[in-house]
Amino acid sequence: MTDSVEAQDDSYAAARLRLLTQEARSGPPRRAALAALTDRWLSSLATDAAAATGTGGWALLAVGGYGRGELSPRSDLDLVLLHDSEKSVGALADRLWYPVWDLGLALDHSVRTPDEARKAAADDLKVQLGLLDARHIAGDPALGSALRTAVLADWRNQAPKRLPALLELCQERAERQGELSYLLEPDLKEARGGLRDATALRAVAASWLADAPREGLEEARTRLLDARDALHLVTGRATDRLALQEQDQVAAALGLLDADALLRQVYEAARRISYASDVTWREVGRVLQARESRPRRRLLGRGRNTLGAGTPERVPLAEGVVEQEGEAVLALVAKPDRDPVLPLRAAAAAAQAGLPLSLHAVRRLAAATRPLPVPWPAEAREQLVRLLGAGESTVQVWEALEAEGLVTRLLPDWERVRCRPQRNAVHRFTVDRHLVETAVQAAGLTRRVGRPDLLLTAALLHDIGKGWPGDHSEAGEVIARDMATRIGFTSADADTLALLVRHHLLLIDTATRRDLDDPETIRAVAGTVRDTSTLELLAALTEADALATGPAAWSTWRASLLADLVERVAGALDTGALPEAAERDSTAEEERLAVEAARTGGPVLALHAHAEPDGEGEALDEALGVELLLAVPDRPALLAQAAGVLALHRLGVRAADLRAVDPIGEGQVALLSWRVSAEYGALPETARLRADLARAFEGTLDIEARLAEREAAYPRRRGITPPPPRVTVAPGHTSHTATVIEVRAHDAPGLLHRIGLALTATGVTVRSARISTLGANAVDAFYVVGKDGNPLPPPRAADVARQVEAALR
Repeated sequence: MTDSVEAQDDSYAAARLRLLTQEARSGPPRRAALAALTDRWLSSLATDAAAATGTGGWALLAVGGYGRGELSPRSDLDLVLLHDSEKSVGALADRLWYPVWDLGLALDHSVRTPDEARKAAADDLKVQLGLLDARHIAGDPALGSALRTAVLADWRNQAPKRLPALLELCQERAERQGELSYLLEPDLKEARGGLRDATALRAVAASWLADAPREGLEEARTRLLDARDALHLVTGRATDRLALQEQDQVAAALGLLDADALLRQVYEAARRISYASDVTWREVGRVLQARESRPRRRLLGRGRNTLGAGTPERVPLAEGVVEQEGEAVLALVAKPDRDPVLPLRAAAAAAQAGLPLSLHAVRRLAAATRPLPVPWPAEAREQLVRLLGAGESTVQVWEALEAEGLVTRLLPDWERVRCRPQRNAVHRFTVDRHLVETAVQAAGLTRRVGRPDLLLTAALLHDIGKGWPGDHSEAGEVIARDMATRIGFTSADADTLALLVRHHLLLIDTATRRDLDDPETIRAVAGTVRDTSTLELLAALTEADALATGPAAWSTWRASLLADLVERVAGALDTGALPEAAERDSTAEEERLAVEAARTGGPVLALHAHAEPDGEGEALDEALGVELLLAVPDRPALLAQAAGVLALHRLGVRAADLRAVDPIGEGQVALLSWRVSAEYGALPETARLRADLARAFEGTLDIEARLAEREAAYPRRRGITPPPPRVTVAPGHTSHTATVIEVRAHDAPGLLHRIGLALTATGVTVRSARISTLGANAVDAFYVVGKDGNPLPPPRAADVARQVEAALR
């Protein structure tokens, strides 16, 4: 490079750095200023290079985001060098690209004639989209202007074919990247509702076939671009993924309170773009369908529509609501300003018909409808229940209401959970979408309960307390009772809804963490739910909640535990009698294993894979896993040793039951019944598993060393720092025969082994265990007794919990 070029580069680099460090010029002004600064630098470079090489008939164009003047701190420079001949263009390109590379800037470039550029656009949709935003930087303006005019004309002429292809691209990207408005680590550009979708909406508008609803759309784009700018500056990288470890810094850079405030702002923007996309693509579909049907109408002459070809058919759905062109719209005689129930009636009619609620209808309802009286009239409450009971089609209608602020107008408490993130890998949705999704799942369970209206309403409200401080179930109980009263439920129904919200975790927590053979477990649940009708509501709500949460929250195994608990509690409520504490009878196989273990003095085991419930195929039911029965002469540290061997064989423990028997009158044998699943690969051979168990019990297998070797063999990947483990003592009424120690920790290979060692070190005996894993979180309960076989005194129990927690830390 010449000295003058080097000076230009240094001047640009210095000016760019100053611009990026000026906080007062953030947002759109900084992006525009950075684009203008880069324009001047590239224009000077290109002009000097053309003069040095004697090149004529050329133009430098910015395309894509740079073409729109939206240059983020680490954005690529998307450039096209146009030319009308090959003469000297290669030398011009070299003098132009190398200074960009020398400054470490990312460059996406091409060198083409106008005809080549049009052909590339015709062959590659992404190239065509980039050229739609082409902007002249340097050279012959006429050359670039002619290309842009031609590309726009091609786009409009080819729109009936290219727009479906663009929609397919958007859908494929959404499948890969997920919904921006629900992800804890979203990709601001690629996820559904992100910057790519906003660009797609611009392309649709450029086709002249349809246009996106513009209210709030530009503001949403700006918010995502601002977040990406801050992310680039915080990380120093050209990244679009908003990783957990960077969210607090990005929030601070944007002047927001914390990472949750950042995510909520991002989610709101993404929802606006997603909703605009849904509305726009529906309109594109209608326009294209109308174009395809026109020739047929000309051939067939008169159709059945006596109103004429230009008047679409309107089919009544409900009072004031009709179907038209695949959407629910307001009837011509509808009076939103005189009918406060109309928004709910229209929404319910649309959802029940499986139709979207038209944008025009929602906006008209939002602008003209009067508030509902408090308490609501019976029709309003019934229409809300009909909306919630429509299943999957509820979601798109609810999103339409929410986009125009109608949900928070109807249910003011909704504002606190709207777009609220859930920092728990088990949850796949924000709080508000999880509530709607729970109602969707509950709609499929309404035939199981006597009061479907209470089930659907409880599903919508069960996590409403997450927008308030403190325990969300306790806060939610108060809010749910108040909301139920305002919605128009009777006092008794409001009490039932409040109970369902307060105890919506009772059944699943009890089923997975408590000993169901202990009468106190059944007594506690029965005393809380009070009657069988509430029990059936709570059971259905529990299943709907788990299904809406995500795959880790529900499985065939968890369903079987819940069903077992519900059956026992229902029996107690029906008869008024609680089961007596009694030893569980051993099965024939357990007796056989126990006898063999007593006679041989070593471990004896059996593995049983559970087939799919319908019996088809040979695949294992991953939810039920594998049943492992183990009999071994009783000894100290039995749980820790057995769990350690299972961890060495990459078997995860989902449930465990331990009890002692004396099969031949010559000493106690411990019977362990486990539910296990292979982390990956095939199940271990029974002989190898038995041999390692025998070595562990003999003391010749160093489990800790083997686990450490395996961990060292696989380098740790960078990841989040999990919260520390927490060990607590359950309330004394949980069980009258044992003390329940609860352990909550980050799941990891060998965790149960370490817990077992820690409990053994305290001198307690583990009578039984309930093991539960939700995503990356282990929630385990251990029923322990002292050396006298009785529950631990409270001070001793608290000390055991402290020792175990210290050992796990």
